[in-house]
Amino acid sequence: MARMKFLCDAERCIECNGCVTACKNEHEVPWGVNRRRVITLGDGEIGEKSVSVACMHCTDAPCAAVCPVDCFYTTDDGIVLHDKDLCIGCGYCLYACPFGAPQYPQQDAFGVRGKMDKCTFCAGGPGDDNAAEETEKYGRNRIAEGKLPLCAEMCSTKALLAGDGDMVSDIYRERVMKRGGRPQTWGWDTAYETG
Repeated sequence: MARMKFLCDAERCIECNGCVTACKNEHEVPWGVNRRRVITLGDGEIGEKSVSVACMHCTDAPCAAVCPVDCFYTTDDGIVLHDKDLCIGCGYCLYACPFGAPQYPQQDAFGVRGKMDKCTFCAGGPGDDNAAEETEKYGRNRIAEGKLPLCAEMCSTKALLAGDGDMVSDIYRERVMKRGGRPQTWGWDTAYETG
């Protein structure tokens, strides 16, 4: 069975935020919540790198380990999902996640913030695939339709890879081998073969 994973190639990411916009538009994510965001390391310095970050659908998810009501569950293909009907909004998952993936949909006082929201890998929620109620709560289930998450599909430089972990790692390994040497020694023409 496939284990679905995300991988962002920092050598290709141009910080366009297309992945962020695609996710917000596809799932009508509440204002103030970004299921995906682009982080820039060494911003403004020579050699800065940008990385698209969301829930990484960990094999041993720390959010699931600390949840007092067990509202996190892992699908057969390794996608970590969250049941909003069980969630009590305690925020433990927010503090346990190293990627800051679970977020409150509101910024009101504690207890009024509502239930947590996080990336679903475009796999919907625990109910029927693409049922109206499920789509409203979690977004469309693109995985059931045989499609990739929209953030990866919309990435203009194909820096954001998503899908079966083995295939994603093979694609990345092949890219690194084609680049050759240290990342600083190759240029744009080498990575994107313009000829």
